[in-house]
Order: sequence, then C-alpha cells, then structure tokens
Amino acid sequence: MKFQIQREDLLNPLQKIIGAVEKRQTMPALSNILVKAEKEQISLTATDLEIELVTTINMVVDEPGETTLPARKLLDISKALPNESKIDIQVEGDKATIKSGRSRFSLATLPAADFPALESIHGIAEFKLPQNILKELIDKTAFAMALQDVRYYLNGLMLEVNSGMLRAVATDGHRLAYCEKQAECEINEMKQVIVPRKGIQELLRLLEDNDAELMMVIGSNHIQVEIAGFKFTSKLIDGRFPDYNRVIPEDSKNVLTADREQLRQALVRASILSNEKYRGIRLMLETNLLELQAQNPDQEEADVELEIDYKGDSLEIGFNVNYMLDVLNVTDSSMVQASMRDSNSSCLMTYPDHQDCKYVIMPMRL
Repeated sequence: MKFQIQREDLLNPLQKIIGAVEKRQTMPALSNILVKAEKEQISLTATDLEIELVTTINMVVDEPGETTLPARKLLDISKALPNESKIDIQVEGDKATIKSGRSRFSLATLPAADFPALESIHGIAEFKLPQNILKELIDKTAFAMALQDVRYYLNGLMLEVNSGMLRAVATDGHRLAYCEKQAECEINEMKQVIVPRKGIQELLRLLEDNDAELMMVIGSNHIQVEIAGFKFTSKLIDGRFPDYNRVIPEDSKNVLTADREQLRQALVRASILSNEKYRGIRLMLETNLLELQAQNPDQEEADVELEIDYKGDSLEIGFNVNYMLDVLNVTDSSMVQASMRDSNSSCLMTYPDHQDCKYVIMPMRL
C-alpha cells in the first residue's frame, strides 16, 4: 500500500473519528484504525465495538491495499507536521513508513483481517433530514442523559421517529429534557430507539450547523447516520424508555416569566454559597418577585432578589441549581417561563419563542 496525502486532508478526518478508538484496548486491533486504499479513495475506520466511524477521502492511490495503523500515534504525527505539508505513507509487511519533508516515522501495523467490524445494519426506517435539525435536537436535550446509572436505558438519548416528526428525550430520573422538530421522515409506524451516551457525543462532533442533508437508518439493533464523507454507526441500548408524557406536567396557573440572562446570573450568584455536593437552592415566589436563597454546611448564606412577571400563589420550593442552569444555558432565547403547581411538584421550564422544547426538574427537600 502506498499513497501521498496533504496533512490537512488526513488530520481533519482523523480528529473526527478518533473518539471511537477503544482506550482500554480489550483487543490490540481496537487501538488502531483500519486504512483501506483503493484506486481513487482511501477509507479510515475506527471502532470500539459499540460505535463505528468511517470516513472516506477521495484521492489517487499509488498502490492499493489495506492495513491497520496505531490511531493516536498517527494523529499525533499528523498534528506535529507543518501546515500544508505532504505525507507519504507506505506499508510493507508489518511496518508502515511515514515520511514528510525531512521527518521519517516507522510504525508497527496489524493485519486488516484482525480488525473487527460491526454487523451489517438492516434498516427498519430510513430517511433524510437537514443535519442542523438533528444537531439542535441533541444540543437541546443531551445534557440530561444519565451517567452510569444502573437503569442502563437512561444512559443514552431516546430518539422517536414519527411521520413528519423527530423527537429527542433524555432523563436521569431527576430532570427531563424534551425537544421535537418537524422533519420529512415518512415511516409506517412510530419507532423509538435509545442511542448510548458515547454514540451521541461522537455524533455531535460530526454534525454541523447547516442544512446539508444526512441519511439516517434505524435498524433493530443499530442506528446509522451518513453525512458528508462520514458514516456513523452505533449499537442501540436494549431497553424500554420511560413514558415521558407522564412526567411532563400540564401547565399550571403559577407561571413565572423572566429574562433568561438575568435569571441565569441571579442563579449563578446565589449558587456560590450553596452546598457543593447537593447544590440545593430555595426559590421563594411572591407577586412579581423571586427570592433565591442558598446556604452551605459552614452556615454561610446567599440571598438574591430578582424582579419577574408572576401573578400566582406564594410559593417556596427547592431545586438543584445546576439543573436549572443547564436548561438556561442551552438556548439563546431572551425570555423563559417556569410553572409549578405547588411546593412539592416538579417545575416545567419552557421558552415562549421555542415551544418545541420542554424541561422538567424535580424538586428537592431543603
């Protein structure tokens, strides 16, 4: 195998797929990337057996062939070379020689036959949509995914596909994020899948904020997204996602409306003296006034007041301040609304100019 490539043409795709490389090295080949050189293109594949990322680069190849190269070493070499330099890669036997200018590197390879492949995906539903729709859905909800929860089905993002609609829902049991977007996905019946946390993080790295089309294929055990020279495949979490409709409360008469940035800054100020472990903060609501109180085990206290639009009952309720800040940080909306039925009920946060997203936060005892 032999070819020459521009540094940037190799570096940029490598940076996009490196996240799929197995760090724990359960198999030696998983710390490598599979390089396949054909007459007019090369493909690079990385996998950890849960997700797989493939990128294709169109170029003329001197000698076709395939092998696996140490992923992080290849990335580090590409990073260290000067901008716009040319890289010559040649493989003979179990050694790869990489030359650029007056630099020369010799890397150990492993046979391409040792590289594991994810099983082929059989599509149950497939459709095209602009990539910024999927990116926004993930951006607005992924923060609420659980992290290493024993309820494994919470350690991912639920995607729900229905005719003309794509929804994303994430929850860790203490809060829930819901967002939906209209999309031209014509399917026979509604389909729900749970994409694991790592898969969502790697997919987000591929998506850009433009309306270029991507192809999404949903299978019984896998999801696949093809976009601009990249193919992303992830296993799905086998489990039943909670019924999110039962968690989202109906609108209440106790609705506060506030400037999003002013509320965010007030919460940040009050949180400085909250308990570092539990991050609890007390919200006290009166007509057109919100008082935020926090205290910590050192008996230190913070008290912050904010003028808001509120005509409901007098309320006193506790929340994890980080959960509220997460919701306020995922949008650029100017105003935010929060509704609560009483002092023991969950809070529903929405944005008047983004009705397609809803956030639920469970109360805390303080």
